[in-house]
Amino acid sequence: MQRMRLFLALCLLLAAGGCAGNGARPGAAVALPPLRLAPSSLPAPLALQQALQFRLGSHQREMVALLESDADAVRLAVQAMGQTGVRLSWDGRQLQQQRAPWLPSQVRGERVLDDLQFVYWPQAAIAAALPAGWQLQVSDGGRQLTHAGSTWLEMRHQADGSVLLENHAEGYQLLIQSQVLEAGDVP
Repeated sequence: MQRMRLFLALCLLLAAGGCAGNGARPGAAVALPPLRLAPSSLPAPLALQQALQFRLGSHQREMVALLESDADAVRLAVQAMGQTGVRLSWDGRQLQQQRAPWLPSQVRGERVLDDLQFVYWPQAAIAAALPAGWQLQVSDGGRQLTHAGSTWLEMRHQADGSVLLENHAEGYQLLIQSQVLEAGDVP
């Protein structure tokens, strides 16, 4: 029973990782462009513990993530109910994934990486990675990724310091509450 709950929770959270194939969920109007930004394009290292609230339709789940990024690599571990479902490492050339056996094959680390980079990387690095027809619009409250006059991905800073990521192409929301980890706190 616990394994089934873990499976469902990570399926819902990591649907943010997208579906197999072209990167869009079935029936989506558009596939979001991959970012795959160099870790070194982030101006300062990150070390964050994150509480994630994921919503897909009427389903909502809570997860914990540990995120580290420096000039050499981006590293992420997502846990549900005390078990690690996925670990990602991106060095700017290759994405390595360690996945729990119960994690569905449709979960894509590439989408998770792109969402992280959309939220945290500088606007110039994101804009430079976009293919023709895609635009990054930035405001004091956040940023939007648009194509053909529609917003497909957006990030908004919330009053409480959290960040809300809405993926309109794949139909999910992710609320991210981050706490900075000190050097001694990082496992």
